[in-house]
Amino acid sequence: MPITVGDRIPEAKFRVITAEGPAWVSTDEIFKGKTVVLFAVPGAFTPTCSNNHLPGFLRHADAIKAKGVDTIAVTSVNDVFVMEAWKKASGAEGKIEFLADGNGDFAKAVELTIDISAGGLGVRSKRYAMLVEDGVVKKLTVEQETGKAELSSADALLAAM
Repeated sequence: MPITVGDRIPEAKFRVITAEGPAWVSTDEIFKGKTVVLFAVPGAFTPTCSNNHLPGFLRHADAIKAKGVDTIAVTSVNDVFVMEAWKKASGAEGKIEFLADGNGDFAKAVELTIDISAGGLGVRSKRYAMLVEDGVVKKLTVEQETGKAELSSADALLAAM
């Protein structure tokens, strides 16, 4: 059963780039004792993700953080190097954390995967946005239609906060 409001974020690890190179970061390190907005996209650099979803979170980062959010993060089933390149290309450095879920372990753990093999993309993360307080999901919206970033947009999340 997919994760839902009231559930605790499961244990998983993401890859990030640090000054020393690629490193693992656990869900505990990301969520414990913090208020976090996490949004997920099917793929870095893909049209809807790059043109619609990510820009809203960049545009509204200050307003989201003004609501008491410590961290805004994005995850995708992409490798750490692609996520780092997307962060730099989008101008999100210092505003949004980019969490690489290269093997889809987190997407599988929260049961929010989508098989888009027909388009050559394999199994990826569904598009969603969640508000997490100290590891517990407080708000969650999952897009039902591919190619849409409406329910899980920064605008929609801000309106629900």
